[in-house]
Amino acid sequence: MASSSTASTTRRGLALLAVGGGLAVLMILVAVLLASTTASSFTARVVAGVSFSPTETDGVIEEGAPLSVDDDTHVAMTKLDPALRDALRDAQNAAAEDGVVFDVTSGWRSVAYQRWLLDDAIRTYGSEDVAREYVASPERSSHVTGHAVDIGSLDAQLWLMEHGRRWGLCQTYANERWHFERATDAGDECPTPHADARG
Repeated sequence: MASSSTASTTRRGLALLAVGGGLAVLMILVAVLLASTTASSFTARVVAGVSFSPTETDGVIEEGAPLSVDDDTHVAMTKLDPALRDALRDAQNAAAEDGVVFDVTSGWRSVAYQRWLLDDAIRTYGSEDVAREYVASPERSSHVTGHAVDIGSLDAQLWLMEHGRRWGLCQTYANERWHFERATDAGDECPTPHADARG
């Protein structure tokens, strides 16, 4: 009888030890995951079972179908900062005299779309540090605030790099010749571009 009670106590003790050990391992894994990610990417990984597919309402512009700066219907243009949109339109009028047409491939983006782009870049590059060179977090993105546009064609990019400051339009990341913001007053010098999207 005593040996049966001892065996039962031993089994209970082993079961509690196994549960405690499992919880300790889980806590270590969570700590490692938190240390290697940002809060936003951690949240995205935790809810990875919930698929997100950005749409036009998030600011997606279909590949191969860029917008004109005169578009007044697409949310990627209508949610831009009005001063940026006006500057782009004025610059486009001048560029047209040189036969250059601006093609907007990205404008305003929702927070969810920006987070999705960052998470996709992390998967592509295998490193959050490398991904952040090309994609800003939602908290730091000028696209989310409506203060940035991406221009698709090389001719338009080069034209804006040369003439954009007349309207305050500047390339703001050295590694992204397509990314422009209204970063100065019209006619002033553009600030030196940041090395990359980390700012």
